[in-house]
Amino acid sequence: MLQTEKQYVQWQDNETTRNTLWLSESNQPPPARIVIVDDQTTADEAYRFACEGTSMLWRGDFHNARQLLQALTRRIERTEQRKISKATKSAKSVSDTAEIPNLFHQQRLAQAQRARVLSRLLLELDAGYVSRLRRAPELSAACTAAFGELDEPCLISFRDLQGALGAAQWREKGVPISALELSIFPHYGVFAPTRHEYVQLMLDAALPDQHELAFDIGTGTGLLAIILAQRGVKQVVATDLNPRALACAADNLQRLELTSVELQQADLFPTQQPLANLIVCNPPWLPAKPSSPLEYAVYDAKSAMLRGFLQGAPKHLAPQGEVWLILSDLAEHLQLRTREELLGWFAEAGLTVKYRLDTQPKHGRSQDESDPLYAARSAEVTSLWCLCPQ
Repeated sequence: MLQTEKQYVQWQDNETTRNTLWLSESNQPPPARIVIVDDQTTADEAYRFACEGTSMLWRGDFHNARQLLQALTRRIERTEQRKISKATKSAKSVSDTAEIPNLFHQQRLAQAQRARVLSRLLLELDAGYVSRLRRAPELSAACTAAFGELDEPCLISFRDLQGALGAAQWREKGVPISALELSIFPHYGVFAPTRHEYVQLMLDAALPDQHELAFDIGTGTGLLAIILAQRGVKQVVATDLNPRALACAADNLQRLELTSVELQQADLFPTQQPLANLIVCNPPWLPAKPSSPLEYAVYDAKSAMLRGFLQGAPKHLAPQGEVWLILSDLAEHLQLRTREELLGWFAEAGLTVKYRLDTQPKHGRSQDESDPLYAARSAEVTSLWCLCPQ
């Protein structure tokens, strides 16, 4: 489990006081108020409870709980849409460009509020993640894979449970990477490479003349390390701080029978290794504070990982070695970072741009004109920056 210390929640069940393990992968605190709800509870009643900060312990049919969560989501979306429409009209009356950062932060706040509200529908599970609800599916395998072994009952949000069930499906069917003609199998808590336009950039970039050793920093599912190994790099050392990511990468490497990749738990760079001919990194692209463990793959508060990577890379790079940085410019279009700042960080680290390869994303949000941030998303470019010491 992600939680380092067990937390318990106390609540009233009829006239009995219960004390049960609280399981929250998003690090939500144990609920202060809990009411019992079931199939007779309307979506409007549940929405009012959730917005007031009251958590609801579900005692009805399992599939009806899923429908209730969908109904809550629809109500939240209607509220969000009204706010977004108002904000968009305001932006058009002032300056679209000037309002983009505000729209971005409003969306982030709305996402956080949505997560809080939806997390207030709870289920009680017996030891081994067994549910007593009518029509409940087998949950044990998916929950054990996501959260670890459990030998006592727990309360868990239905939303977290859905995350575990969804991750089990991803892990079973995989994410097809068409440019490689293979699939990557994400684990729970590891960001799935559903956007992988950068893969072709990794295939198009010319390897350094010497490429006996490469480092993949922040490997995640292991995708970049796999590309390097398949392109003929003799040894790849892939690092990640997240144990789940390392387990996921190991699974993907084993599936492909790749033995030339070594995994190491490290904050950025590996230890006790010679200098690398090539160092690659696909850091989080947006400089904002993550609000959940999974968001650490997307948001990098104050660009801390990006700047740490750039500062440390030259110390681990062999002569005539190269750094490949995979980075979107969406942060620039959202006015969260400027191109001048990025180039300045390169210079501060003693790195210069050898060349850059670009590609435009084709994911749905980049083509959704109803998105208030469409102007930024449609202009996004993902780049492979090839850097070398000055």
